[in-house]
Amino acid sequence: MSKTLNSETKGYNNYGAHLREKYNGQRVYKVIVDGGFSCPNRDGNKGYGGCTYCNVNSFTPEISRTSLTMQSQLKDGMERAKNHYKADKFIVYFQPNSNTYAAVSILKPMYDQALSINTEDVVGFSVGTRPDCIDAEKVALLESYCDRFDVDLEMGMESIYDETLEQINRGCSHAEFVATVELLKDSPIDLCVHTIFGFPWETREMMLNYIHEINRFPQIKFVKFHHLHIVEGSIMGVKYKKNPFKLFTLEEYTDLLCELIPQLRPDIIIQRLFGISDWDLLIAPNWGLKKTQIQTYIEKEIERREIVQGSLYIAKYL
Repeated sequence: MSKTLNSETKGYNNYGAHLREKYNGQRVYKVIVDGGFSCPNRDGNKGYGGCTYCNVNSFTPEISRTSLTMQSQLKDGMERAKNHYKADKFIVYFQPNSNTYAAVSILKPMYDQALSINTEDVVGFSVGTRPDCIDAEKVALLESYCDRFDVDLEMGMESIYDETLEQINRGCSHAEFVATVELLKDSPIDLCVHTIFGFPWETREMMLNYIHEINRFPQIKFVKFHHLHIVEGSIMGVKYKKNPFKLFTLEEYTDLLCELIPQLRPDIIIQRLFGISDWDLLIAPNWGLKKTQIQTYIEKEIERREIVQGSLYIAKYL
């Protein structure tokens, strides 16, 4: 296990530095594709309405919501990344909804089609899903691509507390998350875990315990940290408009990150420090800044406070 950070990390193992190092300085960008999947707590399998915080469109940039076919989504996305960001290589990213929520006989041809587009420039394959939509057969399918692409499975943990998962209509327990993580033991698939901080009934100590849970699984290579934000079209959005509740200010959320990052295992790579929807969908909290400005603010605070990922983990666990 690595105990040191790359010189580009700014005090934490950031995804951009990881990609630059892994791909010899080339610019690598994720290209979102919507495979038309649903979720088991949306289609009636486990419930209706989905997670209370969720409007699927809020997790997909507006410009990516307009394409129709998988081919056009990927070709348009790659062209935009080349023109606007000077991208050299791409990661095909199945993002909206639960992208393993189908039989392998359906998933394989869909994945194969997506990965056949501009193959010479595609280096990675990323699939977002839920713990209850993964089994050994689907793990084997994803592993079958590992000889050609870097494959990562992005899975929502959201909270480690079943009481929270019930309140947000998650439709699965933390034990199901743990069981799915164990399926990936010794797998070549890289696991990325998604968390949400700021459910108003959870204390700061409860949120910090997320990190200790993440630390105990060597299978976890990446994390995405999000603060709870309220979006149009969500059940939580309707409730918030009727009876607003406490949400993080930017200063409060940054303070939490500065406390948890030193406790995070030093080899884990942080793909996101926060997540926020486009302005047309965001209800609250509105921090009045663009995404790049929020990123800059957080990183400056991490630098100012001399935060180092894993510094407290090393002292506590090793």
